[in-house]
Amino acid sequence: MSLIPMRPILDATDTYSYAQGAFNVNAVAQAQAVIEIHNLFRSPAILQGADLANGFMGGRKDFQNATVEDKKLGALNIARAVKQFAKDVPIPVALHLDHGRNLDSVKAAIDGGYTSVMIDGSSLPLEDNIALTREVVRYAHPLGVTVEGELGVLAGVEDHVFSETSTYTNPLTAIRFLKATKVDALAISYGTQHGANKGKNPKIRKEIAIAIKECMRHEGIQGVLVSHGSSTVPQNVVEAINKLGGDIQDAGGISIEQLVEVSHLGIGKINVDTDIRLAVTRNIREYFLEDTARQQEPSVKGVWDLLSANPKFFDPRQYMTPLMDTMMYGTLPSEAVAELMERVKRGVKEAVGTLIVQFGSVDKASKVRMRSLEEMADYYKQEGI
Repeated sequence: MSLIPMRPILDATDTYSYAQGAFNVNAVAQAQAVIEIHNLFRSPAILQGADLANGFMGGRKDFQNATVEDKKLGALNIARAVKQFAKDVPIPVALHLDHGRNLDSVKAAIDGGYTSVMIDGSSLPLEDNIALTREVVRYAHPLGVTVEGELGVLAGVEDHVFSETSTYTNPLTAIRFLKATKVDALAISYGTQHGANKGKNPKIRKEIAIAIKECMRHEGIQGVLVSHGSSTVPQNVVEAINKLGGDIQDAGGISIEQLVEVSHLGIGKINVDTDIRLAVTRNIREYFLEDTARQQEPSVKGVWDLLSANPKFFDPRQYMTPLMDTMMYGTLPSEAVAELMERVKRGVKEAVGTLIVQFGSVDKASKVRMRSLEEMADYYKQEGI
């Protein structure tokens, strides 16, 4: 099945009161694993490539300094992989840009084959955020592409997104933002945080989501609320990494109980990245320590050298750089590389499969009203958005 816009997948969450996990990928093998596990559970799938993930997948090892040209190539590579694996499954699949920084990043993603984009103007003054987000909507909607905006600032660190403190989303301002921008989805700040260090027992302020959703219903505004920074950071995985030579301290996530609760209170999309990074890192460490001879295998030695020298690393982009062709194109030059990527896929499936079940998207693929980019473009034109 070809990729579809994210909007129809989100509409189903609104109709049937569940949440759709949205999972970040940074490698061909990760994209394959995310699609396969969703297909197993007959769930719709939202794969996300962060703005800087596009830079990494464009061959930029120092992805924090990725250029627009790097991102264009990376977007093509991610989209090519997602399309390759999506065409053989019957479930709806969308590819979404996470934390687009500006219109150039958005254009790079759409040109590469993304069917949905997020523009993150949350750090800007309100009027500037509205203007930037509306500019992206005007560009994307005529192409049928879904748009997500963000209002309020999350604490924590993820790629280029950083803030020490949170600014909660004001429900009344959210309604103004939704009316002015015409976005399909709105990421809100209500107690979640980016990264693996979310503090001790972080609490979601569910009343913010409830208030915004109720105001949306009152005003007749269609759209879905999004929860960023929502990884659960499983402690058993963190402990396993540390026992295997890692050094991840003070790690904590959002409890699954809170995420399940808000999935019935207006939150239709829940973003997860850190859980995948952790599960993959644990599996990679296990691979090298189960048989220490693997540490000297020429085709994968560089991965182990980086990982062992940097015990705090848990983002695969930090230590998988010796295998850039494998990450970008899925090439498997040796049996050892093939084995290593199988460990990657297992980690992805473990993290993602658990949350598909918890969030309630099992067997919801049939609930999605399939609409192509062209059909969504016609819809936006008719609605004047």
